[in-house]
Amino acid sequence: MSTALDALYAQVKPSAAPVVSLTERDRRPAGEDFPTIPVNGLELTIGEVAAALFETAADDLAVPVPSTDALYAALTAAVRQLGPAGIAEVTEQFEGLPSSEFFEVKECRQFAYRLALSFWYEGARSRPMSAGEVGVAIYLSGMDRYRQADFHGLPHRKLMLARAIHEGVTAVPTETLIRLGAVMSGELGGADRDRSGEWLYKQALPDYHRRRFAFDLVQWNREQPAPLIVRPDSGGYLVGLTPPPGPDGKWQRPMRAEW
Repeated sequence: MSTALDALYAQVKPSAAPVVSLTERDRRPAGEDFPTIPVNGLELTIGEVAAALFETAADDLAVPVPSTDALYAALTAAVRQLGPAGIAEVTEQFEGLPSSEFFEVKECRQFAYRLALSFWYEGARSRPMSAGEVGVAIYLSGMDRYRQADFHGLPHRKLMLARAIHEGVTAVPTETLIRLGAVMSGELGGADRDRSGEWLYKQALPDYHRRRFAFDLVQWNREQPAPLIVRPDSGGYLVGLTPPPGPDGKWQRPMRAEW
C-alpha cells in the first residue's frame, strides 16, 4: 500500500481491529464442513434448518429477500411450532426433494446456508463479502487490468482472482473495506448509494475504469470464493476464513451486506 493511501486512511481513523483468535472460535464440530445453528437450546444442521423453514415459512420468505435476522426469527418460530420430533420428521421428508424441481426447496437450502455462515464463530456474527467489497479488494490488489474477454480466456484466472482478493482484503482495515464496498455496490451495482463514504471512495479508488473492471469480474461470478466478514460481539470487524460453497456449488455474492 502506498504512503499516500496510508496517510489517507489515517485521516479516516477506523476503529482498532479487535484482538480475537477466530481459529479458537470456529464452531464447526470436528470433521464437519459447517457449524450447527443454535436455536432454542437446540443445535440444528443445515439440513434440519432448511427443512424446518420449508415446512413452516417457505411462502412468507419468498419475497422480498429476507435479512439474516428475519431468517433467524422464522427459524425460531419454526422450532417452537415443530419441536425436535417434528423437525426430525420433516427433515427426513425434505431430504428427498430436489432443488431443481422446487424453487422453495432451493431457497430454503440457501437460507439455511446463510444462517450457518452467520453462526460460524462463537461470540460473533459473520456473512459473505458483498460484490462491492470483493470488487474493492481486487481494485486494491496489484492485479493488472484486462479486457473482460481477454481475462476470461486466461488459464489461471481463478487463482489470479483468489490472490488478488487475499491481497486486497489485507491492504486496508476491514471497516474501511466495508465502507468502500458499500459505495461501490451503490455506484456500480444499483444498491442504495452510501453518500457518507463517497469522498474516501473517490480518493482511494480514483480510476473509474479499474473500478468497473474489478466490479464486473465478481458481481455475478459466484464460482470465485471469498472470505467471510466477521463482526465480533465485542466490536469491530475481521476477515474470516473462506467457507465451502453453498448447496448449489457456488458462493453467495450479495449486492448489499447481509447481516
